[in-house]
Amino acid sequence: MSFNNSKPEASGLTRYVADFICTTRLQDLPADVVSLGKKSILDGLGLALSGGATPLGGMVKQHFADLHLGAGPSTVIGSHLKIAPRFAAFANGVGIHADDYDDTQLAVATDRVYGLLTHPTAPALPAALAVGEQLNASGAQAMLAYHLGVEVECKIAEAINPRHYQTGFHATATCGTFAAAAASAKLMGLNAEQTARALSIAGSQSAGLRENFGTMTKPFHAGRASESGVAAAQFASYGWTATDKILEAPRGFFSAAGGGYDPEAIDGKLGKPWTMANPGVSIKPHPSGSLTHPGMTEMLRLIRANDIKANDVVRVRVGTNHNMPNALIHHRPTNELQAKFSMEFCMAILLLEGRAGLGEFTDEVVMRPDVKAMIEKVDFVVDDDAEAAGYHKMTTIIDIELADGRKISGRSDFGKGSPADPMTYDEVANKFRENAEYAKFPKAQAEQVVGMVRELESLPSIAGLMAALARKAA
Repeated sequence: MSFNNSKPEASGLTRYVADFICTTRLQDLPADVVSLGKKSILDGLGLALSGGATPLGGMVKQHFADLHLGAGPSTVIGSHLKIAPRFAAFANGVGIHADDYDDTQLAVATDRVYGLLTHPTAPALPAALAVGEQLNASGAQAMLAYHLGVEVECKIAEAINPRHYQTGFHATATCGTFAAAAASAKLMGLNAEQTARALSIAGSQSAGLRENFGTMTKPFHAGRASESGVAAAQFASYGWTATDKILEAPRGFFSAAGGGYDPEAIDGKLGKPWTMANPGVSIKPHPSGSLTHPGMTEMLRLIRANDIKANDVVRVRVGTNHNMPNALIHHRPTNELQAKFSMEFCMAILLLEGRAGLGEFTDEVVMRPDVKAMIEKVDFVVDDDAEAAGYHKMTTIIDIELADGRKISGRSDFGKGSPADPMTYDEVANKFRENAEYAKFPKAQAEQVVGMVRELESLPSIAGLMAALARKAA
């Protein structure tokens, strides 16, 4: 595959993206894309609730207090705060990504590392909701803006040279900024020229480094991407100038951030097909890095099928392609954020507890002696068969050695929640309820949200949805 910056056939790429944003209508979205989007939207809303209840949520609110912000039109989900759209987008983006429990894009090309792609909802949805609430958008308008943001984000991530991720950029932060700009521009009714400028302003704000994985700064990336996209569209609406070729130019985003891109992965490909449907987006059953999920799904299956007891485990070998350890960098985690990027912890906690939810990803659990001892029994290695399967998959091969001499093995390419093993709307609704309960959010309001999102395209205004997501002031 060739990664280029200035091929003649790729000229006008930024304008093509802007035209797509401006001309696409909700009726252009296939029914399956609309249905899939509702699941990711509901998932994101639940994560904004639970993420807002973490220490990160408290620090974000403290930051807003320090800024001496006045009242605004846009809701900080799970709170009584209403502030300016860009700041609501920031808070809700941080919340959705706080526990690394949000959805993940799949790859098309076999040379794309699954993890280099994006968490599509975390930057796109907060921008669509914040701007949509400000403008009293309908459910259909907000849904369309969200889908446009996701599609632009995912195709940009698919097109950029994988070097972008491999050398340290966090694609949710970088590509996600374009998502938020696209969603915001659509809702604001910007024309193609203004939208191209919004994308260009977004490109100059695009940032985020993977060295911060396992820290609070990773969810900060998602929040800042969403905020930056909102601001980009706002400045474009004022008449702020910017280049009209930020994506394809030799000094533009693809070249500067990746050293090139594949024009065939994006030029003429927006909505053909929609990434939400093909290759799809994966919703997480566990609050950990997506690269852990095939192994976790398979480990749970092996535990249940073979009645494996933690005390009987002598050794566990987990083999993947070489790019997965490049993201799962914490082999001996010391806190919950590091544990989210530790294959060893994820295997150990399943063997010990048979589950891995928000209650297991805590500092106290990570530092338990039995957890640390089990982690020492897990070898996380590069496996030739997993390597040969292609980097667009997350092939994980597990070999378990037990004290009675049994050796149990399993293999999985994708985890529960992926298109290969999808969650139903009701399953996502149950995850939403669990996250709402974790946040101590009123059950009646949570049920309202589940029903409203199911019929989102029929809502005359998202005001009622946002009111249902707000906590009543004390």
